[in-house]
Amino acid sequence: MHAIKTTFSLPDHIVEELSEFAEELGEKKSHIVTEALQRYFDHLDLKVAKKRSQEIKEGKTSPISLEELEKELGL
Repeated sequence: MHAIKTTFSLPDHIVEELSEFAEELGEKKSHIVTEALQRYFDHLDLKVAKKRSQEIKEGKTSPISLEELEKELGL
């Protein structure tokens, strides 16, 4: 996996907790943040799926068939 350096701001208490966990576990802070974000993205995937399912139930959008998707993608 290729890593890209990035800069963002976090509240002081989050940085303090991150540092404490990293020291206690002997892990790099970047590893902990990466793992936490991967888990959170899984949570967000489920949240988006539930939102889309609700939109279908409410008639705000409609699903497309596999055949339609394949045709749209030229498969």
